[in-house]
Amino acid sequence: MMDFNTIGQKTFNLSTKGVKKVNTYKIKIDHDRINRRIKLNNISKVVFSLSTVFALIVLAILLYRIGVQSYGWLNFKFLTKNLSIFPEKAGIYGAIIGTVGLMLIVIPVTLVLGVATAIYLEEYATRGKMQAFIKINISNLASVPSVIFGLLGLTVFSRMLNLGSSILAGGLTMSLLVLPIVVVSSQEAIKAVPNFLREASYAMGANKWTTVRKVVLPVAIPGILTGSILALSRAIGETAPLVVLGIPTLILRIPKTIMDDFTALPIQIYYWTLDTVLTAEYANLAAATIVVLLLVLFIMNSFAIVIRNKFQKRF
Repeated sequence: MMDFNTIGQKTFNLSTKGVKKVNTYKIKIDHDRINRRIKLNNISKVVFSLSTVFALIVLAILLYRIGVQSYGWLNFKFLTKNLSIFPEKAGIYGAIIGTVGLMLIVIPVTLVLGVATAIYLEEYATRGKMQAFIKINISNLASVPSVIFGLLGLTVFSRMLNLGSSILAGGLTMSLLVLPIVVVSSQEAIKAVPNFLREASYAMGANKWTTVRKVVLPVAIPGILTGSILALSRAIGETAPLVVLGIPTLILRIPKTIMDDFTALPIQIYYWTLDTVLTAEYANLAAATIVVLLLVLFIMNSFAIVIRNKFQKRF
């Protein structure tokens, strides 16, 4: 007869052999899966690389065409002259002033309202269905076509508030356009702040607002500025809302206050492009204006990147 120790030992050996077989079989399956993943990774790398190269080629061709067409037209006189019906006498000084005035309204309104809304939703609002409903609607507003915001600005600011086609009406309309983007990006930046920083601040005796102002916002500023850069870049290049507002294309008087009528660089590019059917030289004017708009956008992004990097070094 076998004793219990012998039976237990045999059972253990059998189970050990079974485990070894199962483990060998699993390793074989995992090896095949790894090979498939490596092949998929290589294919994806090639596809993504080709997509990047294609995008860079298209961008290079576009910049080359713009540079060639603007050559000889982009000079100091072009930047300091007013608009004219004659291509050789036309300038964009009024459009530059109008664009700068537009952004002087969009930047503070968007940043103050967008960041304040994000702080309330993430730090103060009670978790529940109402907060989720507000977040979903703000996210949906970020994908609404820009012409819809133009119609809203035309109804509310231009007609109800009797602001007409002034810089203030255009700035408020463009602020509505990019506000959801700033709110969503600011929410994600605030949400990414580690909770232990908040808990440490509360442990030191700080209240809610002090924690938000001294701990949360400094850490979240790089992410907030990144989203704001993208939003303001969209605002400075949008045309449809301004067209709906009835912003004039040919205005000889330079705006002096935010209540004056104005024109902007995207409007001039749009209408000069349309007028190339009648006068070929307008294509050169449009290309030169595109170069100026790109430079303004580059300068704005440079300032924002410098500020963002400064805070990233600190935290």
